[in-house]
Amino acid sequence: MSRIIIGISGASGAIYGIRLLEMLRTLQVSTHLIMTKAAELTVAHETDWKIADIKRLADSCHPIEDIGAAPASGSFRTMGMVIAPCSMRTVAELATGVTGNLLTRAADVVLKERRQLVLMVRETPLHSVHLRNLSTLSDLGAIIAPPVPAFYARPRSVDEMVHHTLGRVLDCFELDSGTVKRWGEDIGKKKHMTRERKIES
Repeated sequence: MSRIIIGISGASGAIYGIRLLEMLRTLQVSTHLIMTKAAELTVAHETDWKIADIKRLADSCHPIEDIGAAPASGSFRTMGMVIAPCSMRTVAELATGVTGNLLTRAADVVLKERRQLVLMVRETPLHSVHLRNLSTLSDLGAIIAPPVPAFYARPRSVDEMVHHTLGRVLDCFELDSGTVKRWGEDIGKKKHMTRERKIES
């Protein structure tokens, strides 16, 4: 199914979830958005976006307390889910199997159905409980993908860094956003070709 659930928690980095919705809209992938109340506060602090405008980017938007919404059921077929950004509270709930709202319930469903769950965890430094919880989720099949900038791509703006990182997240779903500068293809290609020519000569 060309359908992905997008979760936005209250961690710093709300722009990742917003840009991801924009990118999936361009790729014509249906999106189901779940935002926490804390996420709405973070959006107000970190961006100029209005919550209503963010919700309009998604094909469907589900209230965080609506535990009976479609994404809460395994029979609701999706490609998987991305939580961008993902707070350590969300990580802790998922690692312990506690699903107190629709965001964590939907993610738990994705795990149990063996679908792709990508967690853009946003916290530093990490203490031992954080690391144990992340290790547990990795063992369960979740992909832990902190939004770490790829400086080898020589980004010229924050937007370029965000787009490259999200492009790599979409790679997990075999979706090509066109925003990734790939090593050996877009980056370093000329250097490799030059070396090959020197060897040949």
